[in-house]
Amino acid sequence: MTNRIHYLPQRNEVEIFTHAAGNRLPVLLKGPTGCGKTRFVQHMAERLARPLITIACHDDLTAADLVGRHLIGPDGTYWQDGPLTRAVREGAICYLDEVVEARKDTTVVLHPLSDHRRELPLERTGELLPAHPDFMLVISYNPGYQNLMKGLKPSTRQRFVALAFDYPTPEREVVILCQETGIGKETATQLVALGNDLRRLKDRDLEEAASTRLLIYCALMIGSGVPAGDACRVCLAEALSDDADTLAAIDRLIGSYF
Repeated sequence: MTNRIHYLPQRNEVEIFTHAAGNRLPVLLKGPTGCGKTRFVQHMAERLARPLITIACHDDLTAADLVGRHLIGPDGTYWQDGPLTRAVREGAICYLDEVVEARKDTTVVLHPLSDHRRELPLERTGELLPAHPDFMLVISYNPGYQNLMKGLKPSTRQRFVALAFDYPTPEREVVILCQETGIGKETATQLVALGNDLRRLKDRDLEEAASTRLLIYCALMIGSGVPAGDACRVCLAEALSDDADTLAAIDRLIGSYF
């Protein structure tokens, strides 16, 4: 079967993930925003022919949001599975994106699924749900956002096979831009060089680096007819900063390329 989700491997992550899936082990993906973690999970779900259920984690995410809750309908009270429970029952890959954004008391529900037990206690129904053989738990986070209040607990992270991601090498990033957007190699090479210059500003003038995702957005805009300088300003400069001095510096950098 030909994969519809394009993904260009950086190292041996495809092989490692495949072995983890075969051994029914959970996987942790860590890396900066927009470096391809979500695309990688989509690619692997397609490669392994498993359904994918994605959960975008946030501060208000509760255990009930993951597991399920009782609802009231025309015929009375009934139980509705949450996305995690559906994945456990159906044998899907359950992907919790930016898991550190969820409350710590919420992520504890993952523990019995991420060790030898592979089971999900449904306290409100009294059910102890064994995981389908094809169920796989995958979580991701951005280490750059970690602080004392939003770190991944050691008791959680030590249950996972961990894969570290970063932005692709310039050569690979050029290929990705051309493949994703159809833009010419010369323009893609300029965008990647600009992106790497912007990444060197991180921790000095920028809180977040220019992601591969933003470079793809920029290439798409250029490919549809937006002048390159304008595309870079709206997709890179304005997306990365609100500070007038920083924006002026980025604008000068853009001008050196386009």
